[in-house]
Amino acid sequence: MNFFRHRPLGLLAPALLIAAAGCSTTDDSAAVAVPRPDAKTAGVCRDLHRVLPQKLDGRGRNDPDPRSAYTAGWGNPAIILRCGVVRPPKMVDPKVAEGGDPDAVAGGVNGVDWLMEKQKDGTWRFTTAGRTAYVQVSLVDGMSAQDEGTSVLTELAAPVRKAIPEGIASMR
Repeated sequence: MNFFRHRPLGLLAPALLIAAAGCSTTDDSAAVAVPRPDAKTAGVCRDLHRVLPQKLDGRGRNDPDPRSAYTAGWGNPAIILRCGVVRPPKMVDPKVAEGGDPDAVAGGVNGVDWLMEKQKDGTWRFTTAGRTAYVQVSLVDGMSAQDEGTSVLTELAAPVRKAIPEGIASMR
């Protein structure tokens, strides 16, 4: 006997609603893709995670889901840090090195070199250069690269210098 043939579908909807509510989250943390670094990079990323600040640009720590030693966040909406990401294509783009790309600029802040990229949605993303792991920081919509971005990178410089040695990152 087919059980579903004799039950109205109206009983299924409340059950699905209850199941979905039970799976939903009530916190305000962001969801991000967790990098999958190689073993050497994973070690320095875990070192970085241990020395990251509890506040960044006046925003409290609000790590994204799923929780990982390779990601961190501050504020709501969150400034997101990801460690162990793959090298961004613009990192080796000659136009960027020559200053010919209006949406990507290389520069340094307090001893850490960064590639600054304007994303299609207007937000800014920074990726470390000249370190043994690529660390990527994404700003919140509305944050300027020059003002808040410089403040964020200034505050992150000491932890990055402490945990991520200078050198060549994996070519992944």
